[in-house]
Amino acid sequence: MTPRLFVFRPEPGWSATDDAARKLGLQVAGHPLSRIEPVVWIAPNPRGFDAILAGSANVFRHGGEGLEQLAQLPVFAVGDTTAAMAREAGFTVERVGTGGLQNVLDGLPGSMTKLLRLCGERRVPLAAPAALSIAERVVYRAVDLPIENETRALLAEGGVVLLHSGETARHFAAECTRLAIDRAKLAPVLIGPRLLKPVGRGWCALHIAPTPDDGALLASAEILCKDMLGAGGQAQGAGRAG
Repeated sequence: MTPRLFVFRPEPGWSATDDAARKLGLQVAGHPLSRIEPVVWIAPNPRGFDAILAGSANVFRHGGEGLEQLAQLPVFAVGDTTAAMAREAGFTVERVGTGGLQNVLDGLPGSMTKLLRLCGERRVPLAAPAALSIAERVVYRAVDLPIENETRALLAEGGVVLLHSGETARHFAAECTRLAIDRAKLAPVLIGPRLLKPVGRGWCALHIAPTPDDGALLASAEILCKDMLGAGGQAQGAGRAG
């Protein structure tokens, strides 16, 4: 039997990854380990900013009425999904980045001096150049959820784990510690190297997707599942880290 692929990202991403994985013939398990919900926030005067910096599609899914007051500002989006949600919410997307929000920030034109970052309560720290000021408004939060008993039992049998964010990696690792789940039977596939620290050590293997997107994660997971099947359940091949 092909090793299980565990998915733990929040909805609606969980269902999208589940559907894509099943089309590849992968055996999917798991459930969202967090729930995204809006928070009350007040939109600032848009005249004080050159653009919006958005690191998650959740900004536009959960930003609510406050977004309407900022629709005149262009958006610099972390990736395609965030850009699509921004357009759906009525915004003009100036640029779509790759490789994380810091890369987006590093590639901004010099004419940009004041940015409004719309974000979640837990967010990636950014290093801005001295000439650039960034104001932040929190518009959503992620509420951690426990690993369910059925999933705990399946994890004990081993498999491949997709991890789409640093927060999910941190919480998944903490849950494995809390529930005494054997890390040596699990091989996480990470969306980027920044997840290495929050996910920690002790896993069967750690793999990093070649590009930070769901398609690359699934492609890496598909290869790893086949490798594990051929090796009788032990991970092998290139792409290990840590």
